[in-house]
Amino acid sequence: MRGFLGLLLVFAVGVWTQKLPTRDEELFQIQIRDKSLFHDSSVIPDGAEINGYLFRDTPKRYYFVVEEDNTPLSVTVTPCDAPLEWKLSLQELPEESSGEGSGEPEALEQQKQQIIKEEGTELLSYKGNDVESYMSASSPSGLYQLELISTEKDTHFKVYATTTPESDQPYPELPYDPRVDVTSLGRTTVTLAWKPSPTSSLMKQPIEYCVVINKEHNFKSLCAVEAKINADDAFMMAPKPGLDFSPFDFSHFGFPSENDSGKERPLMSKSTATKSRPYAGKQKVDLQKVCIGNKNIFTVSDLKPDMQYYFDIFAVNTFTNMSTAYVGTFAKTKEEAKQKTIELKDGKVTDVFIKRKGSKFLRFAPVSSHQKVMFYVHSCLDAIQIQVRRDGKVLLSQNVEGVRQFQLRGKPKAKYLIRLRGSRKGASMLKILATTRPNKQPFPSLPEDTRIKAFDKLRTCTSATVAWLGTQERNKFCIYKKEVDENYNEEQRKREQNQCMGPDTRKKFEKVLCKYFHSQNLQKAVTTETIKGLEPGRSYLLDVYVVGHGGHSVKYQSKLVKTRKFC
Repeated sequence: MRGFLGLLLVFAVGVWTQKLPTRDEELFQIQIRDKSLFHDSSVIPDGAEINGYLFRDTPKRYYFVVEEDNTPLSVTVTPCDAPLEWKLSLQELPEESSGEGSGEPEALEQQKQQIIKEEGTELLSYKGNDVESYMSASSPSGLYQLELISTEKDTHFKVYATTTPESDQPYPELPYDPRVDVTSLGRTTVTLAWKPSPTSSLMKQPIEYCVVINKEHNFKSLCAVEAKINADDAFMMAPKPGLDFSPFDFSHFGFPSENDSGKERPLMSKSTATKSRPYAGKQKVDLQKVCIGNKNIFTVSDLKPDMQYYFDIFAVNTFTNMSTAYVGTFAKTKEEAKQKTIELKDGKVTDVFIKRKGSKFLRFAPVSSHQKVMFYVHSCLDAIQIQVRRDGKVLLSQNVEGVRQFQLRGKPKAKYLIRLRGSRKGASMLKILATTRPNKQPFPSLPEDTRIKAFDKLRTCTSATVAWLGTQERNKFCIYKKEVDENYNEEQRKREQNQCMGPDTRKKFEKVLCKYFHSQNLQKAVTTETIKGLEPGRSYLLDVYVVGHGGHSVKYQSKLVKTRKFC
């Protein structure tokens, strides 16, 4: 047996001083952190998981020793971000090999080459991206070779081998029913439930669960998830071909290092979320990982309606940092509640309220043939967007602020679908009228500038003089005043800027006067008015309303004035 081990060591590193890891539990944890023991990456230590990296179409061999006959053996291979082809075989060794032989380099080299050339007895071969294991309750002693190759792309993988699988059990055990159930489904939420791992409930091992959400597919290992999240780092930090590297230098390849046990690890957090990071030249991955402790019920929120998502649960042994995947599931969130379409009646004004960033749908179906159709829109607050479709074709798409009118060419038996989209700043209010008989406008015409100008030089202790623009159309103008305190500011004024609030909402004592005014010459369409009976040193909010023929009014922009304190 000593000669057999000596030959293995010569083969693995080509030096006399190399030692294999012992399975003496008192020394194992110390030796597994000693990088000098595993400078060559081809040795798989007994009872430890290693992380490796493959270049595409470049095979790699790993070796594992079983010292005695009738020894239990378990070898697990975990592909990460690409399918693998791998083969496990038992190598035939020369009977007279001995590590204590003549010491001649030529003889040792010949023995090494002889092992490499031997095909050995194939025990298991596999091709795919599943986590696959070879298990035997009674294996012969010898040198076991694991050969791996990735034909798709450069990739990460993990390998775990042990001769004491019954006592080790580093991977969390799955329950008899390993499926993930969707217990509740909403438009933006999905509630998941799964049975706890026996490793936690029966063996009292420290287990936490990590939930993975994405829109592409289910994952078969947490290694695959981390490789997807860290694809940019792994790509940039891949080792160069032909150079040796330690299998424990995991920090260079997107995996936590054994020596970083005191540092923060994603899987050790009781409730952490990891999102993918954008990388130049790579497509952004929409994936999220959340570790939730030992709970086995979790509600995923902030999802999009009518969207299919894939959900995976991983049980993680926080002592070994090794994980097992449940059988993942997928679900499609519910659709948004279909909005009721508002029917517009020909020639009738309809009031519409839209939530912030929301939309409303309206339908106008003229009862008779028509040559043209008119849409009148009065946006009461901020600008809104109107879109009109007929037979699926967009006829109009405009932003509307204040009062606007649009004329479209008619079509027999046409139906018009109107979509109104609100402001991002806040809720929107508007009035809309559709008609095929545009005789008189429902809303009064407005000048381009709806500001009220105050003349500072004409300001007195008891009066204020203001002016505003009119149009060529004869309209009725009403002016109102309201005393406000000195702390009245611009933000309060904006909240009162609802142009659709007419004179009927004002108190009678706030009314100053009403008058008719127009001018065919727009340059002369200006009117002034002096508001009297004010108190010295007081602030007043002045409003001008223009009232149309149909009785609908539009408010100009409010003006804040202050009388002189001393005259």
